[in-house]
Amino acid sequence: MTRIKICGLTRPEDVDAVNAARPDFCGFIVDFPKSRRNVSHAQLRALRERLDGAVVPVGVFVDAPPKVVAALQNDGTITVAQLHGHESGDYIAALRALTGGKPVWKAYRVRTPADIGAARRSTADRVLLDNGTGTGRVFDWALVGEIGRPWVLAGGLTPENLQDAVCTLRPWGVDLSSGVESGGVKDAGKISAAVAAVRKELGHDV
Repeated sequence: MTRIKICGLTRPEDVDAVNAARPDFCGFIVDFPKSRRNVSHAQLRALRERLDGAVVPVGVFVDAPPKVVAALQNDGTITVAQLHGHESGDYIAALRALTGGKPVWKAYRVRTPADIGAARRSTADRVLLDNGTGTGRVFDWALVGEIGRPWVLAGGLTPENLQDAVCTLRPWGVDLSSGVESGGVKDAGKISAAVAAVRKELGHDV
């Protein structure tokens, strides 16, 4: 079954839309001011309190100190840590040591087969293949090949191309952000349509 994650939530109404649509995961970009979807720890905790317990919260980090990430996992604010910087295998090991092995995902920007090779060798629990940080564009899906491990597809996904992506690539999960926005903010209708598209491809009722 392909899982679906809606990323980049910043407002209470974004969380309400996710609660209504029921994706498997939702993401919050934490302490990364370069992103317009950035949230502080206080904002994250307030949004997390609003989140339905059926949706798994993911914290998205870029080269954050492991202790900062671990604290948010250990206090239950987030369940999964998703890493988008230059975090190494040693970083992942240190984070796991601090959290007792809580789940870690690592994102890889895909440009060449070597990038797929790096993702294949990653010690993270899941790898996310993307075109780049927040570009909103797809990468060359033909590069994925036989990655040989569960992976998450990101970059340029929309409610319109999700069924094709899931049918063609059969990823473990899909991750959407800009593709479920209108005017730079999350669109409840697009979030609902994205979740419905994945569930329809899998033959499940929504």
